[in-house]
Amino acid sequence: MPAATLPSEALRDLNHPVPLDEYRPDTGAAASTLAPRATRSAVAAGNEQTDLREQCTKHREAAASKGWLKSRFETCQHRPFDLVMRDMRGTQEIGRLWFDVWVLGFATDGARRVDFVSSIENIRVQTAPGSGADARNWTVGQYFSHTSGSPSGDPSSTVTPPKKESRDELLGAWDKQPQWTLTYTSPDAGPQWSKGNLQLVESLIMTELTVNAPDVAPYNQVDAYHSNVRFDYAGPIAGKHKGTVFTEGRAELALSLKDPAVNESAQHILDAQKNPERTFPSWPGKSVPGAKEPLHQLIDTKKQEANREKSISECTKVWGNYSGTPLQCDEYPFASTREGSNKGDNRYSVRLIDGADNETGGRRLNSVYTANRILDGDPFFVKITS
Repeated sequence: MPAATLPSEALRDLNHPVPLDEYRPDTGAAASTLAPRATRSAVAAGNEQTDLREQCTKHREAAASKGWLKSRFETCQHRPFDLVMRDMRGTQEIGRLWFDVWVLGFATDGARRVDFVSSIENIRVQTAPGSGADARNWTVGQYFSHTSGSPSGDPSSTVTPPKKESRDELLGAWDKQPQWTLTYTSPDAGPQWSKGNLQLVESLIMTELTVNAPDVAPYNQVDAYHSNVRFDYAGPIAGKHKGTVFTEGRAELALSLKDPAVNESAQHILDAQKNPERTFPSWPGKSVPGAKEPLHQLIDTKKQEANREKSISECTKVWGNYSGTPLQCDEYPFASTREGSNKGDNRYSVRLIDGADNETGGRRLNSVYTANRILDGDPFFVKITS
């Protein structure tokens, strides 16, 4: 059971962890006998994994079952466990076990593939004096599983798991080889997007964690880790024609007020987000989404054009005929979103800005769409910096 659930008296004699390879069962791993050395961890291979681990440690949410999502292509979990081992009746403390779980996830832009690098590391133990327990007989298990479904597209598309989805071994085996890798893929039927088939496959990949020992009540953490993954073959609209994303990863268009190429677009968006009642159309209580409330991409070109026509009509109504000038009608939320001006709720803003600025902002938006594999209905946010 988690040590945090027990009173301090129950832990009085179990506060002296030692690394597993310094543990001696005949001494009970007492701190007076064995001085703990610096904890060690598995070194992730490759700069990409090392960088993600370093960033992961700075985010508190990395310890949650969902972990920390760096982007739509990278996620990580760093979750410490501190468990007290009790006998089968739950009346006597046998020992204590500390370890860290790492899960690094890498989705692929350009292939229907996602990789998870998982490890059990920094193992420390202590057995209660006189218990007769031997921590070398304790085991930790990681059990990955997955779902697969195709909400639209080719129903034959599935998720292909790795040959090995579980690992249940003695602490010594984990200490010797902390890290293992799991790769999930999804087959495809070649390019079908022109027929409306994006071959979308969604999967919830989950991990269950167990701890077992002889004559000890087992420990089971059902939702130790989970991640929502989507495979697609959406074609050129997504940039690279096929790929995989973590759907809960945040996608964001960031524009700076200090960037001369888009400073007018940035100022318009900031005003719409912060002072919407001062933008056109103006009405009391007006609010415009995009900062805390996401926008959602709209693929339908006819609906996009309807948004543009509505916005241009509003610009003309406010500023008159601006044809023949270097100005263009800038609209926010964008015409390529479901929250565009023709949605019918008037939660939008228009403003005349420099045409080159407007067009550059549009190209930046399209880059965010393709860089993040944002498909029809996918959410994203807009952030203005100074």
